[in-house]
Parts: sequence; C-alpha cells; structure tokens
Amino acid sequence: MAFERELDGYTRYLDQIQGRSPNTVRSYRTDVASFLHLMELRGIRDLNETDLSTLRSWLAHETRSHARSTMARKTAAIRSFFAYLADHDLIEADPAQGLKTPKQSEHLPRVLTGNQAERLMDRVDESPVEDGADEDMTGIIQLRDAAMLELLYATGMRVAELCGLDLVDLNPRSRTVKVLGKGRKERVVPYGLPAERALDGWLDGGRPRLIERTGGGGEVHDGQALFLGVRGRRIGQRQVRQVVHDAADRAQVPDIAPHSLRHTAATQMLDGGADLREVQEMLGHSSLRTTQRYTHVSIEQLRQRYRLAFPRA
Repeated sequence: MAFERELDGYTRYLDQIQGRSPNTVRSYRTDVASFLHLMELRGIRDLNETDLSTLRSWLAHETRSHARSTMARKTAAIRSFFAYLADHDLIEADPAQGLKTPKQSEHLPRVLTGNQAERLMDRVDESPVEDGADEDMTGIIQLRDAAMLELLYATGMRVAELCGLDLVDLNPRSRTVKVLGKGRKERVVPYGLPAERALDGWLDGGRPRLIERTGGGGEVHDGQALFLGVRGRRIGQRQVRQVVHDAADRAQVPDIAPHSLRHTAATQMLDGGADLREVQEMLGHSSLRTTQRYTHVSIEQLRQRYRLAFPRA
C-alpha cells in the first residue's frame, strides 16, 4: 500500500510518544489506512496533493455508512494524522486544520436509580449454578464476580482498567487502587467496605484455589493479574461484560454494561454532594466537560422524581 511508511510512523507516534491506549491506536490506524487506500484509488501519490475539499469529500463518502460517533472518531484520526505529518515536516501544510468534527447527537448516559443499584449490589455474590456444575469452581467464580462488580461500582473505573489491574495495584491498608487510564495516566481511587470484603473473599478464598486448579493442568496462569478467567489467564473485557449483564438479569434491573456502572457511580457521587472536580479525578477524565454530562443526568433524575411526586405539575 502507498504511504505505508507514513502510516507506520504515525502508529509509533500514537503509541510511543502520545501514549494512546491500544484500542485508540488500533482504531486510528484503521481509519487512516482506509482514508489512504481511498486516496490511492483516486490516483493520489503525494499527500501534499490532499486539500480540505479532498478531506470533506472523503467524509461525505464515509458518512453514508457510519454513525455520527464513528465519524467523529474518524475525523479526529485524520486531523491527528495530518498534524503529525506537518509537525514532522512530511508535508508542506496541514490541510486538516479546517476540518470540523461532525456534530454528535446529545444523549444522556444510561444509569441505574439508587434502588436499582442497591438491588444489583445485593445480588453480586450470587452466580447461576448449572446442573452438574463443579461446585468448587462455581464458588470460585462467585467470589471473583462479586469482587469485580463491587470494584466497578465503588470506583467507576472502565472495564479495560479493571482487566488491566495487577495485585500490586491494590493497597488494602488505605483501601485504594492504582488505575492505569487512557493515555497511560495513573490515578489512585478509593473504595469502600463492601468492595474490601469482596476483594478479601476473592484474594483469600477464590484466586488461590483457581491458580491451584489451573497450575497443574498445562495452562499458564498470570501470576500478576488481579482477576483471572477459568483457565487462569488474565480476564478479558468480554467476560466482564457478560458478568455484568448476567448480574443485572438476576437482579431484575435494566440490562446494563460495565460502563453504565461507571455512569451510575459518578451520578450518585454528585447526588451525594461530591464536587465535580472530585468526580473528574475519580473517573480519570482529561476534560471537565466530559464529567459535566453527569450533572445533566442528575437533573433529569430530579425531574423524573418531581413528575412522580407532582403528576399535575
């Protein structure tokens, strides 16, 4: 493919210089590669031939088959790519400076009410037991799932951050956990007694038993990972999402993903009187504007409660 050297250099720049997450690096590379392929099909062999009208034409082409949120990411990737080229004197001028990000529709993040969240967390130590299932393994999985759910809810961390936790990231004495967030930025987040009890159960009675069961069976377990799958390897995001879906189903609350627990934790902190900056620090948002979405959620919940109390208002 043409421009492969520029694409490889840009990928290394995202990873090694900017410290972007693996998901961002992968997505941006795919977006830029798609753009460069289209340019190649149009006969463009020199990126200096690319101008703003060319970029807008590409955006119009992509908009036909992608949602606004996807187009916003693609636009960000292209702007980042050409900024990289200009900064490294690989092109004479940056044609993407005037490229505007497509306006996204405003929607409030999905959250559980206080009662729903309480009902969910009351059931976290219950996992479905299938007929003929290994009782010991079922007990191990119950301990693990309870610890993961409690920690997600207590800290508002992302599912990728949870999966990346190592044993050394926990500080039981201060009841805090060190989280590696987007851009490889570290933050320290506190957690409460329910999460502490669930983690103690997993670390004392679940994780050692799981390692013992998998260590002699030819499987290579990850001795550093906090949470493990049934084969002893670091747990994956898909597994965690399924755990959350199953827990919501058992508690008979709206079906949610791990990110909804993050939204719920943030909203309840604000409802409890937390400062917006404190919530920003806990969630690891680089921009306060991102955190401000949760104030809108809190206001909307207040409106709903008001309408229930005053139906004629």
